[in-house]
Amino acid sequence: MKYQIVIAGFGGQGVVFLVKILSICAANRNLKFLGTENHGMSQRGGSVSSHIKIGNFYTPLIDYNQADLLIGLDKNETLINLPYLKKRGKIAVNSDIFPDIKTDVFCIDANKLAENGVFDAKGLNVFMLGIVLSTVKNFPFSAKEVKKAIEKINPKFSKQNSEILDKALRIKNYDKIKK
Repeated sequence: MKYQIVIAGFGGQGVVFLVKILSICAANRNLKFLGTENHGMSQRGGSVSSHIKIGNFYTPLIDYNQADLLIGLDKNETLINLPYLKKRGKIAVNSDIFPDIKTDVFCIDANKLAENGVFDAKGLNVFMLGIVLSTVKNFPFSAKEVKKAIEKINPKFSKQNSEILDKALRIKNYDKIKK
């Protein structure tokens, strides 16, 4: 298996936490994993994107037009990272709207859902991973594997994060834009 993911957001949204979850999922299946913080502004509010490679890769950075998936925790950061996505790649983005592009885009206004109390805003990253699990058919990990990784990272908050993941898995009112 070879799979490449870019996660785009800004400091404080939990981009690095998602990298940790996916690295544990890969390790639990003895899959080779490379992950890096590409544009790291560790201070809250700065641009952060991470590149993840699962499978037999030797360099951590993803070249342009190579990512299978782009997970956007923020619409603008997603747009900045579009050049990494391959032509038939998938996008899951936290946004109410997204430009018309020639790929599968799964839009959900997760910020609004959090504001309306559907889930705790601190779990936006986990919510978006749940959207990926429910929409991206070739995603390399299952919800069960992700929950196991969440438990391993921080047992204290694993119940809350698993509940947020479950809410995302059950939601059906995201907008799928398919070209």
